[in-house]
Amino acid sequence: MLEGQWRRKDFDFLVNNGGFNGQGKLGDTKEEVFDALAHVHFKGVYFLTQQLLPRLADGGAILCVSSGLTRIAIPGYGPYAAMKAAVETLVRYWAKELGPRRIRVNAIAPGAIATDFSRDVYEANPQLPVMVAQNTALGRIGEADDIGPVVAFLCSDAARWVNAQRLEASGGQMI
Repeated sequence: MLEGQWRRKDFDFLVNNGGFNGQGKLGDTKEEVFDALAHVHFKGVYFLTQQLLPRLADGGAILCVSSGLTRIAIPGYGPYAAMKAAVETLVRYWAKELGPRRIRVNAIAPGAIATDFSRDVYEANPQLPVMVAQNTALGRIGEADDIGPVVAFLCSDAARWVNAQRLEASGGQMI
């Protein structure tokens, strides 16, 4: 299918971006929610990458979406952040393992972004966007258009010497 539609057998970039917003403090997190977070945010990234690796072109790039929550601690996000931190660890290992194929592996860690991902949280807590904006150096919550160009950069030749890195795109949130 890939060969017929795109006239090639491989692809250049894999962006692991699947996910959902799962919250729960230590005493409240249901095992089913924890398992779902692990399956989507960690296991899914691992095994999707494993399955697609034979089709990823030498000299290509893998980008894993992490979270600013691996740097700052907000109660209720521990399981989600732990899965993202695990992915950040994989990024370093994969960069080393895939170096002989010249495949770069990096993570992008968005801060608070106004998308469907967090809409329910913002609607349930109308004061939250104001608080986040006040604690962000650029004075606002991020938009999807703030993240796309960073993804494009990390997949471009301009980032050809960037490898095994976590790049936070948060507007200076909580610095």
